[in-house]
Amino acid sequence: MKKRLLFVASFLFIAWAFTSCTALSDCKFCKLETTDSSNGQVTDGSETEYCGAQLIAIQAKSPVTTGTLTTKYTCR
Repeated sequence: MKKRLLFVASFLFIAWAFTSCTALSDCKFCKLETTDSSNGQVTDGSETEYCGAQLIAIQAKSPVTTGTLTTKYTCR
């Protein structure tokens, strides 16, 4: 009986360990920054947490320049 309980407890622990943890580097907080090149003023948007494929897509975006305004995502 003790072996069976130990086996069940071990199985539950291993199943929990594989499904509940995510790598700390898998998520980051990113915000949209707008920089005005005529006066150097920087305007920050609100931070949002991105993980996995969304984070990769955000980090892959190139800065967009329209006139004197440049917008880009910065992550921490």
